[in-house]
Amino acid sequence: MVPFMDTDFLVIGGGIAGVSVGAALSGLGRVTLWEAERQMGLHTSARSAALFEESYGLPPVIALNRASRAAHAENGDLSPRGLLLVGIEGEEEIFAADLVKMQLSEMSLAEARGLIPILSEDVTRAAHDPDAFDLDTDAMQQRAVRAIRATGGAVETGRPVTALTPAVGGWRAVSGDHAITARLVVNAAGAWADRVASLAGVTPLGLTPLRRSVARIPAPGGADVSAWPMMLGAGESWYAKPDAGALIVSPADETPSEPMDAWADDMDLAVGLDRYSQAVTVAPTRPSSSWAGLRTFTPDRCLALGASEVPGFWWVAGQGGYGFQTAPAAAALVADLVAGRPPALDAATVTACDPVRFL
Repeated sequence: MVPFMDTDFLVIGGGIAGVSVGAALSGLGRVTLWEAERQMGLHTSARSAALFEESYGLPPVIALNRASRAAHAENGDLSPRGLLLVGIEGEEEIFAADLVKMQLSEMSLAEARGLIPILSEDVTRAAHDPDAFDLDTDAMQQRAVRAIRATGGAVETGRPVTALTPAVGGWRAVSGDHAITARLVVNAAGAWADRVASLAGVTPLGLTPLRRSVARIPAPGGADVSAWPMMLGAGESWYAKPDAGALIVSPADETPSEPMDAWADDMDLAVGLDRYSQAVTVAPTRPSSSWAGLRTFTPDRCLALGASEVPGFWWVAGQGGYGFQTAPAAAALVADLVAGRPPALDAATVTACDPVRFL
């Protein structure tokens, strides 16, 4: 006799990875999602640059980006933004490598200043990708939560996992004085995913949370920046992106961190604003706010999507900076694998994302 389970799938983590895979699995059985914090998407998912750039990442990540695009478009989550890569003197080799890696088209400096009028004379090279988009990250998260609940599932906050042990036919998870049994556990705990795995006796992946600091500054000179593309420094050394009438600026730093509610580092912010200031004619003013997020990577910087070596324990982890743009395809892949269906993604990408590669 199959033992009674409180739920078919227990998803641990309420960021975009967790809610997306929960929504994808909701057609296969009852989903219960546990988020440790009192609100959903508090950490990395709330601090994303929210850009869809198809050519951003290693080849397996790009494959996930491309496979996600149709869903993003169908759901109405894309709005035009564009991306402008800029290089200053001395960055010629880095800029040339970016052109190839990101498959961008170089443009004249006059054309670049037509997009962003405040580019300084220090900018010597520019390339534009008009096919980059803002992502409606709030809509993505809310839609996924509704999908889980619409099929009889539950989304519960304030549920940090304190114990996770095998049970007959599945798993028993404990959060404080609350316990639940599940046929299958999906570990989508972001920066905390290795810790969750250790609770279950599963081999950690070697995930590395990397902090990225961001400052919000007023629009330069009071300009209307709403139509400006995102600016990216050669070698991803900094970026600036229009956001709600202002600009967000980051040094695109990757500072190793413990899993935590990260905060911005003042020196990192100063570095980012200095790099940005070299590319523009209007000096940045004092930031109106700042924050930081953790971008958590696997050792090879590709996502971990699939079963672990322990039956019934699955990974949806290591999204790095690609979580939102890969979410539809990543969630669909996991649902296909759980259901025993042939994945829609090509075999090479599926293999590249298989967590057992780290065993």
